Amino acid sequence: MSDDTGTQETPAGSTGPRPEPIRFFGTTWVEHDNGYAARRTAVAVGSLTAAAASCLVLRLAYQGLQIAAIGGFVTLLMVVMFAICSAMAFRHTWDGFTRRPDPDRQASLRGLLTIGFVGSLLAYFFRSLTEAPGERLHREEYEEARKQYEKRTTRRSGNPKNRRRA
Repeated sequence: MSDDTGTQETPAGSTGPRPEPIRFFGTTWVEHDNGYAARRTAVAVGSLTAAAASCLVLRLAYQGLQIAAIGGFVTLLMVVMFAICSAMAFRHTWDGFTRRPDPDRQASLRGLLTIGFVGSLLAYFFRSLTEAPGERLHREEYEEARKQYEKRTTRRSGNPKNRRRA
């Protein structure tokens, strides 16, 4: 796999770089074939269902805090924490669809993203309404890799042994 573009180089004798697969879509995002529309629908419904189920679990946790009678301040802190973490996770996930995330930053935000899982699920849902999540990024990288490949192959066309020295 190439570090610059995220595309995989093909074996010798093939026609250029291959597109990088996207989770749940494989490489169907390139030509929008093999059930691409159905997959997008399934991803949208699945992520929205998972977000709704997650909100139900958070509601049960909130009711548990009320039953425990730990106080309004702690309950408020928990609600605010989940809201802020979900908003930050949404933004981070949304940005990850348009550019490659920094691995170090990703590792440092792992806990926050885990707490804000509802935001990540909602970002996935909203992006899947217009395209496969991450499709634009992968398409740009793939097109750039194709351009680079075409540049390299046209520059090296012809057999150098057939050229006469002057």
